[in-house]
Amino acid sequence: MTTSPSPVRRRISARVRILLWLLFVMAVGLVSVATTTRSILLRDVDHRVNGLLAQEAGEFANFEERGVDPETGRPFTDPSRLLEEFLVRQYADPDEELIGLVDRPGRAPAHFRQPRDIPVALPLYKDRDALRRIFDSPDATGTLHRASGEIRWAKVTVARAGGEAEAAFVVAFHPGREQSAVNEEFRILLAISGVALLMTTGIGWAVAGRILKPVRLVRTAAAQLTEQDLTRRIPVHGRDDIAALAETFNDMLDRLERAFAAQREFVDDAGHELRTPITIVRGHLELMGDDPAEREETIRLVTDELDRMSRIVEDLLLLAKAERPDFVTPEPVQLAELTADVYVKARTLGERDWQLAEVADVEAALDPQRITQAMVQLAQNAVQHTAPGQTVRIGSRADGPDIELYVADSGCGVQPQDGEVIFERFRRGTPRRGAARGSGAGLGLSIVRAIAEAHGGRVRLRDTDGGGATFVLLLGEAHT
Repeated sequence: MTTSPSPVRRRISARVRILLWLLFVMAVGLVSVATTTRSILLRDVDHRVNGLLAQEAGEFANFEERGVDPETGRPFTDPSRLLEEFLVRQYADPDEELIGLVDRPGRAPAHFRQPRDIPVALPLYKDRDALRRIFDSPDATGTLHRASGEIRWAKVTVARAGGEAEAAFVVAFHPGREQSAVNEEFRILLAISGVALLMTTGIGWAVAGRILKPVRLVRTAAAQLTEQDLTRRIPVHGRDDIAALAETFNDMLDRLERAFAAQREFVDDAGHELRTPITIVRGHLELMGDDPAEREETIRLVTDELDRMSRIVEDLLLLAKAERPDFVTPEPVQLAELTADVYVKARTLGERDWQLAEVADVEAALDPQRITQAMVQLAQNAVQHTAPGQTVRIGSRADGPDIELYVADSGCGVQPQDGEVIFERFRRGTPRRGAARGSGAGLGLSIVRAIAEAHGGRVRLRDTDGGGATFVLLLGEAHT
């Protein structure tokens, strides 16, 4: 049974996603602004209409209470006469109707109005059913919804002696035109928002591309990286998060380049140093005869070369491990006790005049095993370059925030031109006259330097007073 390959999901680039989110947020914001603006404008229309209705109703109520009939000079007694005189004195605003109603039982109330037409489809004074509903309504204000448009109205009644309404003054306002103007402004705002979104699309696309350019460079660089070429770097511009990303990526490439370089160096060094003992072993095995004494000698030589190969491999692995962050594990250590332990262990390396010169009575944050390994290696190096009975001094001291651990010998010393060379892999110093060349692979001092640098320090070579060499581990700000 065969399964069909899963479909490849199409990826949406970060540039497109940023642009889509930007447009979405802007669209929501612009629509919210336009909608809020429309609501505010409609509310202003309502407030103005309500104020106008209250003003007109108040003016009529005041006229009814204080007005006098010009023909009699006395207060009005005829509602019709009251309405006529009031309407003659008023001037209606656009979209406003001022109407006087007189009750006619069973029929629509008779009405009085100003002789002026208003630009609406169906004025209120022509809608007799609407006039009847308004006259009969117990409310003083209200809204009349009609197919031809909405009407906002207010009413002041003129009552008979028994309390029933005999006449009424009605002020009506048609807000449709002003509401249409508000809706037109709303549509204009939406159109402007659409243009703004189009402009934002272009600007956002360009800006997003510029901001994400370092990210694309990171992706391109990562795709082009190979084990043979780790030199490509991302140009860093500015001080923002994108620039920080480029710097972080470049730092990662630096670490990768060092790691691959260390790997290649390990392979090259191993191949170079192991080739000679392998050749020696193969040659002796090929020439080995049947003579028991010859076979025994061959086995001894082969075993010696295999042991040397094993030491070389262990040293190379240790140097390769020095690149790892967990190569050293610092812990609080009493430096005086550590120096004394190193002195006791070094005394078994050879018949020399071993001296514990001085100790620093401080506590330091060190990896005691690695520091002991480095110091014993320096002691072994001193044994190889001194004769039996010569002095080798071991000590430690504190100088302000720095501490030093040292091994000083009274041997033949180191040639000036070899001061830095001896700390490189598979490099040995030039032997002075009468001095024997070391039998090691030339990795010991490289291991010492690696341990010192892993502690954030360094190793230095100094001349010993009276002749010889002093190797010093300088560990800055390691003690408390």
